[in-house]
Amino acid sequence: MSSNTKLVEVYRACGELEALAVKAKLESYGIPAVLSSHAAGSVHVFAVDGLGEVRIMVTQEDYHRARDLIDAGEEQC
Repeated sequence: MSSNTKLVEVYRACGELEALAVKAKLESYGIPAVLSSHAAGSVHVFAVDGLGEVRIMVTQEDYHRARDLIDAGEEQC
């Protein structure tokens, strides 16, 4: 991804482990993904009012394909 590539949120995971699993799945299909979180995983090991949530970001071009892969796996909190 270049530095000027626009990223969009494709999924919001309940924690870092779930986020890493989703990221790995996307990347195994050739879709680069970035994780974004507002809280340190070591401090908030579970989601409370969104504190432990981790956003999975992909490029706009990859969004629909990534969403289809995630939906096929039925990941959810």
